[in-house]
Amino acid sequence: MKIKEFGVEIWMNDHENNCDYNLAETCVESLTVDQLLEITGKKETILAELLPLKMTYGDIRGSIRLRNSIATLYDNQKTENIIVTHGAIGANALLYETLVSPDDEVVSIVPIYQQHYSIPESYGANVKVLKLKEENNFLPDLNELKSLVSAKTRLIAINNPNNPTGALMNEDMLNKISDIARTCDAYLLSDEVYRGTDQEGDGYTKSVADIYEKGISTSSMSKSFSLAGLRLGWIAGPEEVIEEVSIHRDYNTISVGVLDDHFAAIALENKGKIITRSQNITRTNLKALDEWVSNEPLISYVKPKSGTTALLEYHLEMSSRDFCIRLLKQTGVLLTPGSAMDMEGYVRIGYANNTDILRDGLKKLSEFLANPR
Repeated sequence: MKIKEFGVEIWMNDHENNCDYNLAETCVESLTVDQLLEITGKKETILAELLPLKMTYGDIRGSIRLRNSIATLYDNQKTENIIVTHGAIGANALLYETLVSPDDEVVSIVPIYQQHYSIPESYGANVKVLKLKEENNFLPDLNELKSLVSAKTRLIAINNPNNPTGALMNEDMLNKISDIARTCDAYLLSDEVYRGTDQEGDGYTKSVADIYEKGISTSSMSKSFSLAGLRLGWIAGPEEVIEEVSIHRDYNTISVGVLDDHFAAIALENKGKIITRSQNITRTNLKALDEWVSNEPLISYVKPKSGTTALLEYHLEMSSRDFCIRLLKQTGVLLTPGSAMDMEGYVRIGYANNTDILRDGLKKLSEFLANPR
């Protein structure tokens, strides 16, 4: 099986540890263990909880405690609808391995995390791409989506909130996409790792797992919950899908670590406090970014409605890769080139890291734009 190089991951692997201002980061500023224990009130009791734990495989599908906590993130999902994975990246990979076969048809929006079109393509599926356009505020054209699906469509892949654009499909649009999926009895897979970071309201958009009978949600502790180091994610969806996934999962996962499971459960039992912190960061930082964009004549964007990233259009005669390489060398600021996401002419900025790093990095970025040697 051959697969395309993973553009974003290769870029991050090559550069994220060699920059002064990481504005390519997509996680809300990561928590330290000390901060997590402080937020959850566990500083005095954590050793008493951890010391008796046996370093076994633990519960194969994820502990009941953890799966119960994950289920509370949804309106209609129960423990039986949840399976724990090695990050959302593991969740997505398992779903494509389970649901997609050669000659199946998959429809994926772009831009989206590259897994959603490169993995099914590598399995021999016919992947049709629905390109999100700036003039539509990076929301899918539903008439175009209707034209792409057929009786052979096995799965439709979306990302909500969207990385890299920060676009947000509301409940009405999700219902309309679900209706389109019903016309061909397709699964609707929604990568929802940024759910909880909406700029308005309680921060939570409706999940497709709660809207559509064949809707599947993937998510993780990495982005909104600031705990990427746990490497823990999950799938929420129909029981029959969970059962099928578990068969494939036995071949490549067995279980997640018992410590990861334990800390994820602690975090989700205090999800309100963690999400409030995340929203404070994303809402404060987006205001700073928006003010900066409004004062930069060479930069334009569609202001994000959710998530942790924005797609910046730059008005310079150079490739996005050259832009990012020159910027990094001259200023130490790291962005992600649009070419790594099949969006040439743009660069992605992550605005949910440390606020001081964001503000200082934007100042450096302005210096570069004034003299992009």
